[in-house]
Amino acid sequence: MVGNAAGSCCSLLLWTITCVVAEPAESYHIAAGKSEPCSAVLNGSSLNLLEEGSAVECHSVVQLNGSQWCSFVNTTEDCKLDSGFIDYLQGAVCAFPHHLLPLAIVLYAVWLFYLFAFLGTTAEAFFCPNLAAIATSLKLSQNVAGVTFLALGNGAPDVFSAIVAFSDPRTANLAIGALFGAGIFVTTVVAGGVALARPFIVASRPFLRDVIFYMAAVFWTFLVLYFGRIDLGQALGYLALYVVYVLTVIISSIIYKSGKNQTPASVCTSEPGICDAEDSNPSCIRTSVHEDVSEYQPLIGTEASKSTHSILLDSLSPIDIRKWRRNRLAWKIFKCLTLPIEFLLLICIPVVDSNQDNCNWKRPLNCLHIITGSLVCILTFKSGYYGLLRINGQFPVWALVLLISLIIAVLIFFTTKNEEPPKYHCVFSIIGFLFSTILINAVATEIVNLLRTFGIIFNLSNTVLGLTLLAWGNSIGDLFSDITLARQGYPRMAIAACFGGIIFNMLFGIGLSSLIQMSYSNNVLRINRDGLLDWILVGSLGSSLVMSFIFIPIQRFKLRPLYGIILVSYYVIFVIIALLTEAGVIHV
Repeated sequence: MVGNAAGSCCSLLLWTITCVVAEPAESYHIAAGKSEPCSAVLNGSSLNLLEEGSAVECHSVVQLNGSQWCSFVNTTEDCKLDSGFIDYLQGAVCAFPHHLLPLAIVLYAVWLFYLFAFLGTTAEAFFCPNLAAIATSLKLSQNVAGVTFLALGNGAPDVFSAIVAFSDPRTANLAIGALFGAGIFVTTVVAGGVALARPFIVASRPFLRDVIFYMAAVFWTFLVLYFGRIDLGQALGYLALYVVYVLTVIISSIIYKSGKNQTPASVCTSEPGICDAEDSNPSCIRTSVHEDVSEYQPLIGTEASKSTHSILLDSLSPIDIRKWRRNRLAWKIFKCLTLPIEFLLLICIPVVDSNQDNCNWKRPLNCLHIITGSLVCILTFKSGYYGLLRINGQFPVWALVLLISLIIAVLIFFTTKNEEPPKYHCVFSIIGFLFSTILINAVATEIVNLLRTFGIIFNLSNTVLGLTLLAWGNSIGDLFSDITLARQGYPRMAIAACFGGIIFNMLFGIGLSSLIQMSYSNNVLRINRDGLLDWILVGSLGSSLVMSFIFIPIQRFKLRPLYGIILVSYYVIFVIIALLTEAGVIHV
């Protein structure tokens, strides 16, 4: 019974993601992000570029005089966006005089920071807890939940960014660069940071298992890049390899537990994280799972002793006064900057959390979620296209959604109590998952469009933008959370998250993205390699994995600060080589 429910729920979640992120593409062909100049560029004729318009690629705008940028962008088909709310390129070159272009870039950089903060906050505080609640309601074991639902929660920014990037041939190299760049960043900088924070002994079998599967995923992607195509079998192969990984985790966990039960005495030490656990899959590694109180928990009183009005006001506060007082100034400044984001998410997305009183049931706020969440999501789904449609040319779709959600919210309000969650409270976790998925996809679309704008203005390839800005933005949360876990005495959990999470990101990020686009491209996606930079990406990630696979066992799985320094230095050298290759200093 539970197996059937789990299968049905997994199918529902996969169908939801596919419906939210699928984008049609009339002719799907993954082109290199940095274009080679066409004949007009080679001739150095600005006039020819303007006359040919849609025949040239948008990167050619940098060859023109600053006064001609706006007209070129407006008349070139390759400069137009297929999705998103803001046309960043047109805004930068047309809304600002050319001498104020640096100001536009600064403003865009600040906006990019907010978008990354929005993406991380949504995944950490709303998407991931709801997936954990779904896994709990299905009564899944910790190992199964850790490598399925919770892996999706941890990797949501990376996976959704990859899916959005793959949906447009012009930005597909962003996905490849970001997935490989994030893989190198996590396996070197994050893993090295954990080693520097707290030396420890790595759990041997889980470590070797994860590294072997990740090397297999990297080699699979190397073959895809080498042959320049992804067919249906290869796309399904990515997903099948992850299924094999999940089964391996489950089987190895069962074997380990059966062997452990036969052992008469435990050899575990009293130090946290040293016990030789087969798998330590954290709930959601991005979240602060070791905090004593929730940030959104009311300060005094219980739900039964409060009025509906008081419950709503307490629930709408995104700041815990006690946490505010004990944190440093830097945290307080960052909190103030992200308050608008947290407040918007707080009033739009319900969260079911078993660690909270009554599973975080807030009757007035949850009823408000039905209204505000539905309205925000219909206006952000596919950049608001469906929400602005009119039924019979008169009644807008968003108004119909508002009316239906208002009726449902009123029914829930008058049939439930403040002090007791309803029997169908678990449904709110699915609603929260759906709302989070739509918002994450919308934000990921804006990030991809903004990075493409930076690439055009600075004449950078999408691959180098992916392996730097996009990879850093999606992985910086892993760096801080994993190092914090290590300092709190859980280094094994942190290192497990380093290698286990990126396996999911690589296999699902490419496999699911390719599979979604297959229906629009005759089951074959052609990939144009981005020259030497692609091989540097694959070679660097593969080399770092082989290095860890050899040297950590040689050190008897003892991860020391010296090896952490080596890993961080390796990443610095990789970035320098990649940037020099992009600049043309290193070439073949």
